[in-house]
Amino acid sequence: MYSLILLFHVLFCLALIALVLLQQGKGADVGAAFGSGSANSLFGSRGPASFLFKLTVFLAALFFVTSIALTVIQKQNIAAANQLAPPSSPASVQQQPAFVPPAPAANMPHSGTTSGTS
Repeated sequence: MYSLILLFHVLFCLALIALVLLQQGKGADVGAAFGSGSANSLFGSRGPASFLFKLTVFLAALFFVTSIALTVIQKQNIAAANQLAPPSSPASVQQQPAFVPPAPAANMPHSGTTSGTS
C-alpha cells in the first residue's frame, strides 16, 4: 500500500512540475498585444489559463493528499515497530567501567632524574 501511494505521489509531483512549466506567465500577454500571433493558438485567448490552472489545482490537491497519507502510514509503521520491541529497563543494561589509564611500571626510569653520582 505504501509503495503504491509513493508511486502515485511521485507521478503527481512530476505532472505538477510539468504543468507549472507549461503555463504562461502574467507578462506573456504583453507580447501578444504587439503582434505576436500566438494569443489564440490552441484553447483561445483565455482558455488554456483556466484549464491549466484547474488541472494544476487538482494535481496539487492530490499531491497534498498523498503527502498526508504517506505521513500517516509511516507514523503507524513506526508505532507498530516500537510496540514489537519492548523498552529495556535500566537494571538490565550493563554499565561498563570508566576508562582507567594503566599505572606506570616500577622498573621504568622517570624522566628528568639522573642515575649515578651527584
